[in-house]
Amino acid sequence: MSLNINDLFSVKGKIAIVTGGSRGIGEMIASGYLSNGAKVYVTARKEEALINKAKELSEKFNTDCIPFCVDLSDIVGIKTFLDFVTKAEPNGIDFLINNAGAAWGADLDSYPEDGWDKVVDLNLKSPFFITQQMSPLLEMKATSDNPSRVINIASIDGIRVSNMAETYAYSASKSGIIHLTKHLAKTLVDRNIIVNAIAPGPFDSHMLGKAVNFDYSFISKMNPRKRIGSPEDIAGLCLYLSSRAGAYTVGETITCDGGMVATT
Repeated sequence: MSLNINDLFSVKGKIAIVTGGSRGIGEMIASGYLSNGAKVYVTARKEEALINKAKELSEKFNTDCIPFCVDLSDIVGIKTFLDFVTKAEPNGIDFLINNAGAAWGADLDSYPEDGWDKVVDLNLKSPFFITQQMSPLLEMKATSDNPSRVINIASIDGIRVSNMAETYAYSASKSGIIHLTKHLAKTLVDRNIIVNAIAPGPFDSHMLGKAVNFDYSFISKMNPRKRIGSPEDIAGLCLYLSSRAGAYTVGETITCDGGMVATT
């Protein structure tokens, strides 16, 4: 047993996958792992931006951030990514962060089927099938004392109804990922793979930024902490869930929102 903080929260030498890791919350999470000595694979659909971001992060943290451009909204893309990771890491991986996501806002009477399908496929279907396909790689590294981890990025909009926009598919998919986390946790804990979720509130991201013209001032005023989330907030929580410190936390969804759900 060691209660030294360097042992308790260490992810040094671990191998992580962060989907949607080229910007926003995904970039923050990837940076948290990289800055603490983990190797990180990041995915996104925009190749040039992804490659540039991976190069930037590799140089910044002096460790390997490896890009792979892929559309993970269907099983073809997921298996293409699986093949790449299997060849690159034949001995397995330690962490899978299902972060890639999309949103679509429209009023009830005009909400389109293609918008619904795009959001639900990426936000809910993909995390299930990525976890399914990556489980053998996670199991290779997993032991009872040192389990592998899956962290699903949900949203507080999967817990409460947002008053900012009519994002029916987004809220439904994020609510679904919260329950899916519990179901996967029940199954995979016997394989020494721990599954949890994080439900972020407002963070500086392309998705939220576009909705508010990247002016977060009024959102900050509404937040009990009087600010939006920072990289330290979301990366710190991921590091806890990925480390020895979080090895007894199973099937939970932890809000990271400045108190918006609990106190408002």
